[in-house]
Amino acid sequence: MSVTSTVEENHQKNPSPPPEEKKKRRWVFWDRRWRRLDYVKFSASFTVHSLALLAPFYFTWSALWVTFLFYTIGGLGITVSYHRNLAHRSFKVPKWLEYLLAYCALLAIQGDPIDWVSTHRYHHQFTDSERDPHSPKEGFWFSHLLWIYDSAYLVQKCGRRANVEDLKRQWFYRFLQKTVVFHILGLGFILFYLGGMSFVTWGMGVGAALEVHVTCLINSLCHIWGTRTWKTNDTSRNVWWLSVFSFGESWHNNHHAFESSARQGLEWWQIDISWYIVRFFEIIGLATDVKVPTEAQRRRMAIVR
Repeated sequence: MSVTSTVEENHQKNPSPPPEEKKKRRWVFWDRRWRRLDYVKFSASFTVHSLALLAPFYFTWSALWVTFLFYTIGGLGITVSYHRNLAHRSFKVPKWLEYLLAYCALLAIQGDPIDWVSTHRYHHQFTDSERDPHSPKEGFWFSHLLWIYDSAYLVQKCGRRANVEDLKRQWFYRFLQKTVVFHILGLGFILFYLGGMSFVTWGMGVGAALEVHVTCLINSLCHIWGTRTWKTNDTSRNVWWLSVFSFGESWHNNHHAFESSARQGLEWWQIDISWYIVRFFEIIGLATDVKVPTEAQRRRMAIVR
């Protein structure tokens, strides 16, 4: 099937904020009021990075495999579930598989589905404007990581989580939103039981840290450096060398040109591991309504050189 309009159907328009709220500010770490959610997110990030720094003291070859599994399962959960399935509705799968994929994403320690999807939908609705949740126009490090710790600024720019009613209506996503901390702690206990601090530091430390920074590079680097193939009204770029590590997410100009496409590596040589998985699901009959751009849409969006 062809992709839908580049404006997602489930994006709800918010009224423009007053002029004084639209004024850009330089993000500072201390000159604001911290909310409880900010402390939770900062604590999680600090813990992950601290564990990663401790990892060399607990190295084992089996722990290295744990890192690979943690990075792959959590990363593909983010790209296939949170991003392409939930945020953009690029394809449909049975509920049991949808929920399983979302749970894999939860274990990547990047937040619950409602929070992640809402922020991403706002990013596409307000890309590179003053209401973009993580625009590099406010600085590389702001778009890369620092925006995560300022929930009040996000609400000021975008409003509340009014653009994820489709997820809020489902008990499973409400459950994950309320219990996300317990799932992460439970994972930590399981890893510790199986392999002690070695598994914890290399799994929840190195694995999670690598994955979160690759995800953040899509928000930061892929709007600053790279190539452009499509006529989009934003700064999105394709970064070829990041495609393997991001499971195909770094074909970011492709993605912003065809937001609802389940395939982001649009050329045969553009590696897109997430698409290969969706395509496999489609072949065996688990994925339906898989959206990709038509040739007419590609001709219309192509940059004439």
